[in-house]
Amino acid sequence: MNRNFAANVGTDSASIPGADPLLSDRETADQLGCGRSTVWRWASDGTLPRPIKIGGLARWRQSWITTVIQEAEADRAA
Repeated sequence: MNRNFAANVGTDSASIPGADPLLSDRETADQLGCGRSTVWRWASDGTLPRPIKIGGLARWRQSWITTVIQEAEADRAA
């Protein structure tokens, strides 16, 4: 089966106003400055929200990660 995905060029969520991008475990780890195994451990113990599963892929919403960071900053200031 041969599919042409050229029509999808430029339609990523970053180019859609108001979209909340989905991040892979690698991208989530990069955002948090940790390893992928840490992301999965934190998702397992509730430190991070559990990912959305789409066709076997795990994705976290960018807004979820931003919220976790903001809450950690607020806890630090308290």
